[in-house]
Amino acid sequence: MFAPLAFFSFVRLTDPARYREYNEWHQLDHRPENLLLPGVAWGERWAATADCAELMAAPAAEYSALDFVAMYWFRDPVERSVAEWSELAERSFQWGRRPELSYVERPFLGFFTPVKGYVAPRVLVSPEALPFRPNRGIRLSLTRLAAPHSLEAEQAFRHYDTVAMPELLAVPGVAGGWTFSFSYTQRHATTPRDGGPDFEPGSLRLRLLFLDEDPVEVEQEIRRREAAWDTGKAEELLLSGPLRRIIPWQDW
Repeated sequence: MFAPLAFFSFVRLTDPARYREYNEWHQLDHRPENLLLPGVAWGERWAATADCAELMAAPAAEYSALDFVAMYWFRDPVERSVAEWSELAERSFQWGRRPELSYVERPFLGFFTPVKGYVAPRVLVSPEALPFRPNRGIRLSLTRLAAPHSLEAEQAFRHYDTVAMPELLAVPGVAGGWTFSFSYTQRHATTPRDGGPDFEPGSLRLRLLFLDEDPVEVEQEIRRREAAWDTGKAEELLLSGPLRRIIPWQDW
């Protein structure tokens, strides 16, 4: 596995007028500095544009009205990689290069352990290479498990591995995906708006699909397939829906 730990952050802007400012800061300042770190394998961010937001299912109200989802992958040794990443956050604050703190909320953030990667038969790269492959967006789903080590949870996991993911890989426009299990949350003094509840390890499951086609168009077929699945009462849906890749300058 090329990156044994991943970080996800859900972002909401409290001032929509700062949309361009935030994109400029993140893509021209924040992300390049993070990708420079030797322990960061990759990092990307996707936008919940207006058409994507219309299709976003968020039964958990705290995850509604999101603007962006960001993720980073960390290389071994993960303890050192995350420590250096956190140190960069503090240094950038001391440099005076964290202007987004006044208008950004993060209703959820956390570290996840990658469970398994998948690629569609037509895609030639490995699951490990999939995050580096260009995409047009993602389809994300986040669920909560009432009993993450119960028999019901194991059956749900088996269903996703043997039935759900193979079916999704057959959807035109789905290049592949990864599943993740929640590990822990880390908060920083420099990001007072970071929030959300604390979850037990393993109590959240995240599925990320990488898309070759328009995320809104692909979403319809994904939903049709999901509607036929029955995972019992093992999990509760917190958030699902499509997000678009951000093209610098064009989408700001």
